[in-house]
Amino acid sequence: MMAPRFERDPQASGPVVQGFAAGGFTVDGGVYRALLLTPDSAHGWEPPALAELEIGHLEALLGGGPEFLLLGTGAKMAFPPRRLVRDLEARGIGIEAMDSRAAARAWGMLRAEDRRIVAALLPL
Repeated sequence: MMAPRFERDPQASGPVVQGFAAGGFTVDGGVYRALLLTPDSAHGWEPPALAELEIGHLEALLGGGPEFLLLGTGAKMAFPPRRLVRDLEARGIGIEAMDSRAAARAWGMLRAEDRRIVAALLPL
């Protein structure tokens, strides 16, 4: 079975998740087990367990004043820690949590709308 591939939306700028391969996310020819996305860049990262995720783990994403954080919670949808939600809201940043595959697909659609978002995708 071939891994799903996504076509780049011609209106989307910046990195776009192109598919899933080798247990990770494919972006611009690289494969990342876990991924941080901004409108300008994609970086691999070593996230903590979801229950231990804090705003400090995400500081690299938050400097540009995003509208919200798209959080991929791994293989299944799970709720983010309440403290993380409160800390983001205190900065005026929303959070949308979903499983990491859905978050990767949503990233491309929202970037095509030129939304000021960031994403943190935990491993599949």
